[in-house]
Amino acid sequence: MKIDEIIEKALSEDIGDGDHTSLSTIPKEAKGKAMLLIKEDGILAGMKIAEKVFKKVDDSIIFNALLKDGAKVKNGDVAFIVEGSSISILSAERLALNFMQRMSGIATATKKIVDKLQNLNTKVIDTRKTTPNMRILEKEAVVIGGGKNHRMGLYDMIMIKDNHVDFAGGIAKAIQSTKKYLKKKNINLKIEIEVRNFDELNEVLKTGYVDRIMLDNFTVVEMKKAIEIIDKRYETEASGGITIDTIRKYAETGVDYISVGALTHQIKSIDMSMKAI
Repeated sequence: MKIDEIIEKALSEDIGDGDHTSLSTIPKEAKGKAMLLIKEDGILAGMKIAEKVFKKVDDSIIFNALLKDGAKVKNGDVAFIVEGSSISILSAERLALNFMQRMSGIATATKKIVDKLQNLNTKVIDTRKTTPNMRILEKEAVVIGGGKNHRMGLYDMIMIKDNHVDFAGGIAKAIQSTKKYLKKKNINLKIEIEVRNFDELNEVLKTGYVDRIMLDNFTVVEMKKAIEIIDKRYETEASGGITIDTIRKYAETGVDYISVGALTHQIKSIDMSMKAI
C-alpha cells in the first residue's frame, strides 16, 4: 500500500463526514498556529508523513520543519510548527501524531539495538510482524533508526520456514520444489531457508540452491559453530529468543543478519503533543 493511500484511508477513518467538533466550535475563517512538542527522549521519525497529512487535509497549511527524521530529540524539543486554518490543523493533528509517535518509537527501539553492535558487521533487520496496512511506514522507521529491512512481504523473497518444510515433506523437497517453481514462473527471487538444528543445516548445505540460511533459536555457542560450518558459503541470519542483552554476543559469532520482530510489534510509542501557540 502506498503512503498516500494509507493517509487517505486513515483520514477517512478518523474524519468520516466531517470534524464536527471543530466545525461547530471554531469560526470557519479562524487562523491558528501550533507546534509539535516532544515530551520524551528518543529518535524522531515521521516528519515527512506528518507534513503529508496536514497537506492532504488542507494544502494551504504552512508546515515549518524544525528537525529532521533521525534526529535525537529530548523532552521539550519542538519538531515542527504548522500555520493556517484552525479547523484544518485540529482535523489533522491526531493522525499526524499517531504516525509520528509510533514511527519514532520504532526508530528509538531500533537505534538502541543497533548501538549495541557498534564496530561489528552484523546488520539488524526487521520482520513481517507489522501493523496491517502500516508496514511501509514501520519499516521506514526501522531504517531511520539505523536498521535494515528484511523482505517487504510474501512476494519479494522466498522464505522457506519450518511449516513449509514440514508440509513439503522435508528440506530437500522444499528447496527442489522452489527451484522448479521459480524456473517455471520465470521469477528471480532470493531464497532463504530456516533451520532448527544441525541435522537440518547439514541437509541444506548438501542440497544447496539457497542464498541465505536462517538459524532459528540457536544458542550463542551453537550459532558460532554453525557460522563456522557454513564458512561464508551463504548469507546467515540469526532469529528467535535474541534480546537487547544478548544480541551483541550473537553478532560476535560473525552472523550477517539478526532479525528482531520486536522492532515493530513490541515497541512503546514516543510521547508527543500538539500545542497551540
